[in-house]
Amino acid sequence: MINIICEISKYLIIIFMVLYTIKCFTILSASDEEKRRKKLNKQIGYVFIIHFLCYLTLYLRMGSIKLLIFYTVQIFVAVFYMVVFHSIYKDSSRLLTNNTAFLLLIGYTILTRLDFALAVKQFIFATVGLVVTAFIPFIMNKWRNLRKYGVFYGVIGIMFLLTVWVPGLGKEVYGSRNWISIHGFSLQPMEFVKIIFVMFVASMLVKANTFGDLFLNAIISASYMGVLVLEKDLGAAVIFYVTYVFMVYLATSRPIFMIGGLGLGVLAVVGGYTLFKDSLFRHVMVRVEAWKNPFAHIDTSGYQVSQSLFAMGTGGYVGSGLASGKADTIPVSESDFIFSAICEELGVIFGLALILVIISIFISFVNISMKSRKAFYKYISFGYASIYMLQSFLNIGGVTKFIPSTGVTLPLISYGVSSVLSTLVVFSIIQGVCVINNKEAAKNEKEKERIRAIKQQYEYQAAYDPYGQR
Repeated sequence: MINIICEISKYLIIIFMVLYTIKCFTILSASDEEKRRKKLNKQIGYVFIIHFLCYLTLYLRMGSIKLLIFYTVQIFVAVFYMVVFHSIYKDSSRLLTNNTAFLLLIGYTILTRLDFALAVKQFIFATVGLVVTAFIPFIMNKWRNLRKYGVFYGVIGIMFLLTVWVPGLGKEVYGSRNWISIHGFSLQPMEFVKIIFVMFVASMLVKANTFGDLFLNAIISASYMGVLVLEKDLGAAVIFYVTYVFMVYLATSRPIFMIGGLGLGVLAVVGGYTLFKDSLFRHVMVRVEAWKNPFAHIDTSGYQVSQSLFAMGTGGYVGSGLASGKADTIPVSESDFIFSAICEELGVIFGLALILVIISIFISFVNISMKSRKAFYKYISFGYASIYMLQSFLNIGGVTKFIPSTGVTLPLISYGVSSVLSTLVVFSIIQGVCVINNKEAAKNEKEKERIRAIKQQYEYQAAYDPYGQR
């Protein structure tokens, strides 16, 4: 009986995941507010059905009462977050709120299957993050001078990146010196510096009036990339560089900056790999070799990628079912390779739908950016959209052998305190921009109504003489 219920649940999860994904895109195109509200409510229903079916399967397979308690607490926090956040910020994006809760719940689910202790830890820090970051839209709405602190952002960002070189503080993980440890608590400075970096670039672009201003901005931005290269964190360096190029193109609308910037980046990657592959980037060379032919190095460097491909192939389109596969045997499956674990047990269809959800979030970010009347808010929201999409692409591309593995996490899904907290900050900043956009739009609409009323009154008075006759 248990097997029948789990098998039915497996297919229902896929069906509701597809329905949720479709709603992500239809909501974006909905013009009628009432229809949009109904679609958002249905989307919330799909979230909780998927989450319930996943934990029902886990409970039936694993039989631990702790899972039911953990499930209940997750539901309470998710409902509380969505209701309270939108009640406080009525001009915020409900679609973004739904997607935030959805990604977190999917992350908790797969982490519960892989390592219950890590799932609980992720949940605790994410909940704290939701509470703390909920104040960001309020701060942004009250403090409208964020664009004036470009130099401050630049200095603080570089200093925070350099903390990995402080003796006794920084540490090396998987060949990259990009972590700091304080009394047993570890975090990646890069995850928070990327937020500051976008603020810095946006502030400088707002002030840039000449080519010299752009050149100075490029030099300071290059110093960020230089530090990341010295840390051997090339995945982060790529994210920072491409984000910078995209933001400059948005600010200037000149294709030469996009084409030239990306071309220069490709030359830098090829040149750096060729010249320093046996010294500075030895661990990168190992990953590239594993990417070229992982099965030739299946016992050494290619083991991770090979196991990832085996897992996705074994799960097939519909997956083996939660707790019915061997997702826990994939190396680093709780963080870097969590997408492989999802595809093995929830199915490739679920994985493809998840990619589409990520794309829809990127589109939502870009929509909010394009609606911004103020350049600073336009630039930061577009910068964060680029970072979110690039990080997701690097993670999924690495585990599917589309590109070499870069060691970055899948935002809000992979285990990682630094990653989850920084992503929640990014989502809240985007919500802050959305609130500001909607308030300004409402204010402009009221002003138009006032002008229209004055115009109508003037036309009425002009049509009649003082005695009330034509």
